[in-house]
Amino acid sequence: MEETVEDPPTSAVLLDHCHFSQVIFNSVEKFYVPGGDVTCYYTLTQHFLPRRKDWIGIFRVGWKTTREYYTFMWVSLPVDLKSESAKQQEVQFKAYYLPKDDEYYQFCYVDQDGVVRGASIPFQFRPENEEDILVVTTQGEVEEIEQHNKELCKENQELKDSCVSLQKQNSDLQAELHKKEEALETLRNTSKKLDQQAKAQKERWETELLRLKEENQKVSSENEKMGVRVDQLQAQLSTQEKEMEKLVQGDQEKTEELELLKKENSQLLLTLTQQREQQKKLEQTVQEMKQEETTAKKKQQELTARLFLDGFDENAGLSETLSENKIICNVLQREKERLERENDLLKRENSRLLSYTGLDFDSLPYQAPTSDQGGAGQNPGLVYGNPYSGIQESSAPSLLGVKRCPTCKSGFADDLFDRAVEQQMQTLCLNCPICDKTFPAKEKQIFEDHVFCHTL
Repeated sequence: MEETVEDPPTSAVLLDHCHFSQVIFNSVEKFYVPGGDVTCYYTLTQHFLPRRKDWIGIFRVGWKTTREYYTFMWVSLPVDLKSESAKQQEVQFKAYYLPKDDEYYQFCYVDQDGVVRGASIPFQFRPENEEDILVVTTQGEVEEIEQHNKELCKENQELKDSCVSLQKQNSDLQAELHKKEEALETLRNTSKKLDQQAKAQKERWETELLRLKEENQKVSSENEKMGVRVDQLQAQLSTQEKEMEKLVQGDQEKTEELELLKKENSQLLLTLTQQREQQKKLEQTVQEMKQEETTAKKKQQELTARLFLDGFDENAGLSETLSENKIICNVLQREKERLERENDLLKRENSRLLSYTGLDFDSLPYQAPTSDQGGAGQNPGLVYGNPYSGIQESSAPSLLGVKRCPTCKSGFADDLFDRAVEQQMQTLCLNCPICDKTFPAKEKQIFEDHVFCHTL
């Protein structure tokens, strides 16, 4: 592995608490030549499990804590920890990062908790051609040294035996520790999952509580709105009940008015029948006057012929007679025109009345007027009065009575004279056929508007 900028995990653990036998360094030289890369070989014991943040550092001999490393390299995790090749690992230190002095150093394996798991024998960084120092000693010193070496070997053997025992104990403790760590890891995972589940459950509960609060607020707001709406509906209901009472009362009034209108309609139908009889009489009178006019014209022609036959002596009398006949003819012509106008007016009035009843004028049955029907025009039972009370029944002119014109002293029949005077008065004023109101002849438009108002 290459060195990274990130600092390795360290600790201030004392040397007495370190476990140097869990990682064993192999093939460590007594010295390394400066300027070259150094490869560190190490072996992982059976019960040791490397972790991602473990590292190997170069420490100066005499170090007290893992913070006193000179340089370090991260270890690589083996793919399969059960294989034999996974136990043999190595890491390479670049020459640039190695020490430049000739002090003694050693490799140390430090785990991610900052605990030393293994240490190598000391070594130096010095050139390879450096001369060895020759030491000269005496025989006594040699024997003393050999005795000391034997003691050291014996002590070393004891230490080795003790170390084997300690390694066995350490292995057992490591196995137990590994089991404890696995159990602890399992408990941590379980605790983490439970924490996550509790957190998720708490979030769900908070979300559900928030949703319930929002729904409660919505329901409260809707209840308030419904209360206001109920008050409004009750007010509308009371208003509609009052309007319904008014409508029922108005319906009763309309029903009574309809009954009155039905009665008035029957009376109007009777009046229409009478008007139709009167119209027929007027038509007969017009026909008679046309016949009289024809007769007068024939007489005028006969008189003219006689005038030429009898001579000039009778000219004066015939001229006077001719003048009288002309006047009579003119009066008859005016009377004819007046009757035609009355006839048209009656037809329009009949059409207007029939439009109220929804009947057709031609579909009405013809009934001869009786003595009781003759007085229907004065019936006080009509709501608006008889609209034809102002119209006088016309009859054919009678030529039995004779009256003289005050201007020309010409003789006329009584009916012709009265009609001539009445026609002259009608030319000067207009009478309403319904209410007998009189209008000047020059206010004809006002008269027509007045008559039309009776039809509304």
